[in-house]
Amino acid sequence: MKFSKGLLALTLTLFFQTSLLAEYLYKDEVVNNAKFTQEVQSLGEELFATTGVSLKLVMIRDLPNGVSIVEYEKEILKEFKEPTVLLTFAELNSKVDIMANDQSLYKYFNRKQVLSPVASSVQAFVMAVIYAKSFEDFKAMSGESGGTILPVLADKVKKGQITDQYAAAMFNGYFDIAEQIAVSQGVELSNATGESSKNLILGIKIVFYSVVVMGIIMYIRRKLYLRKQRLENE
Repeated sequence: MKFSKGLLALTLTLFFQTSLLAEYLYKDEVVNNAKFTQEVQSLGEELFATTGVSLKLVMIRDLPNGVSIVEYEKEILKEFKEPTVLLTFAELNSKVDIMANDQSLYKYFNRKQVLSPVASSVQAFVMAVIYAKSFEDFKAMSGESGGTILPVLADKVKKGQITDQYAAAMFNGYFDIAEQIAVSQGVELSNATGESSKNLILGIKIVFYSVVVMGIIMYIRRKLYLRKQRLENE
């Protein structure tokens, strides 16, 4: 079995981090905000207490040299015996992924939807109209929506607000996964209905629909431009 130096270093690092295993914000090299940590911790604790599923969030600056995000997640998941879902963000690698240590856990949430680069069905339709090259492309693109992480990460923010953007995106995804797991088991999470969570989701929706409006404007401008070009060539 091929074992890279990066993977070996990762294994040794995780071996000496057993004190972190109880935390639902398993690792955070990016945000380092006490309120963010507490939000994740409270939601993670309640989810585990009510469903038996442990949802861990990992936020790192950079993946170890030669280690893919999938390898990184597999190594971390070895540390957990309980049913565990891992949401991982690697900043410098621009990678986000979700992995579970038991295949049966994927039935409790929609991994593809959470990781979709498109926020809403309206936005998906607009993007499909603009960029689809065939009817098959149109059907595929228009059916991919509901993303709760990547659309937020893709939004432009002012200088100095990048960590707030990371926190909003990853908590939104964490919240989405937790709520889906809870609903699938007939559980209502009290921490998912708090005022701070509602305000965060409202802010995310505003960003989402702003993108949709911009997409519609771009589509109309493109159509008008093509019409103008056609008239000039006649």
